Amino acid sequence: MKNRLKYLIILILWINNGGVFAQDGQGLFKAKCSTCHKVDGDMTGPNLKGVKQKWNDAEEGDMLYEWVQNSDNLIASGKSKMAIAIKDFHVTEMAPQPVSNEEIDAILDYVDTYVPEPKDDPKVNSEGEPEVVMLPNYHTNLTVFYALIVMAFVLLIAIAMISGAIKRYIKSDYFKERLAKIEDEDENSDGKSGGLKNLILVIIGTTLIANSSNALEFLQPGDAVENQPWLLVETSDLYALVILNILLVGVLLYLRRLFNGFVNMVADEKTPEQIEEEAVMTKVNKILTDVVPIEEEETIMLHHEYDGIRELDNNLPPWWVWMFYATIIFGVVYIFNYHILGTSDLQLVAYEKEMEQAEIEKEAYRKAMAMNIDETNAVEMTDASDIAKGKELFAKQCVTCHLEKGQGYIGPNLTDNAWIHGYDISTIYKTIRVGSPNGKMPEHESKLNPIEIQQVASFVMSMPYAEGSEPQGEIIEDEE
Repeated sequence: MKNRLKYLIILILWINNGGVFAQDGQGLFKAKCSTCHKVDGDMTGPNLKGVKQKWNDAEEGDMLYEWVQNSDNLIASGKSKMAIAIKDFHVTEMAPQPVSNEEIDAILDYVDTYVPEPKDDPKVNSEGEPEVVMLPNYHTNLTVFYALIVMAFVLLIAIAMISGAIKRYIKSDYFKERLAKIEDEDENSDGKSGGLKNLILVIIGTTLIANSSNALEFLQPGDAVENQPWLLVETSDLYALVILNILLVGVLLYLRRLFNGFVNMVADEKTPEQIEEEAVMTKVNKILTDVVPIEEEETIMLHHEYDGIRELDNNLPPWWVWMFYATIIFGVVYIFNYHILGTSDLQLVAYEKEMEQAEIEKEAYRKAMAMNIDETNAVEMTDASDIAKGKELFAKQCVTCHLEKGQGYIGPNLTDNAWIHGYDISTIYKTIRVGSPNGKMPEHESKLNPIEIQQVASFVMSMPYAEGSEPQGEIIEDEE
């Protein structure tokens, strides 16, 4: 058992480790490269797909690592033709990257093996309008997931407890004495006691196996998105957990039945009260299952035979028949409710209403939190606390491309009087919110709320001049 558990732990760790390595290149690319590069096209930096092969073809594969780690040094050395050829791709230079050769290989392997998800033609309904794809409610799914996991653990604990009870009962002196007495009484009954011993061995093996259970392992979710739970649980995952819980319930009931069987097997003769109770349970079972007693199975035996196997013409279980009738009633109610009377909304209509309600709630929230701001009504903030907050957000979101003082690096200098998209709070706010029209600056609407965007824009307008990148755009003269 210990060896089996040890191998199981090693296997789980190995599988988990493989998952981490498989995602390493993707994570590194998003953390270090996605600001300037896209996986499948040019951006501020060139398309990286096939780059490793190009440098190898030019017999400069080893220099590719130097290029990523410090492109300025490699260009200055003049020893790489590939570096000289690519240096003029963009006006800004590539920043030095603190990455190892192994991390560079992982990034480039991810880019080379990246396959975009196929974009199927949008489905349309009978009126020619695109169909809305319904996504699962991940918050609700996560709550159900927690409940099912807790239920599974409770069932596993119950199975372990009843398995231990069976083993302890079998090993007890009382059970051994009663079993020995039964064997003495039935020693001439064609080997029944031998069959009983075999049954006990099977049960012991079953209980031992039940104690070595494997844990469910779910894949990690994709990138974190605002207002989404930390774990994205699909509906199919919930179905799998429901099936698992049903199986565990079945195992628990089976073990309980075995335990009762062992108790009854060595119990004293039944009293009239026990006989009466069993008669009641027999009637209940008859109502629930409608099974013909074994002694009367000859009455429902069908006449056809296959390889010595004959078939019983049992009735369907009453609970199954009741459920079938219930589904018919449910179907009739459903059709009248949704399609004939239109009392309730179909999924698409309900979805559209929920989206409209969500927009109303979002606007109400923004208004309540003073966040109903966009480029049409943004104003420059001059309060010291707002400027300080804007500086803090700038340091987190903008220094990669514009550097700490805004002097420009990959992005333009923000402190001179040359502006590409205009020098006023409205245009700066819009550029931060939706990004630049050429796509080189990403949007920040998903990262910052309206107040924070206004604070960053106000901080940018308050920054003093810093020597840096060459002026880009139109010269804006200060109004006298």
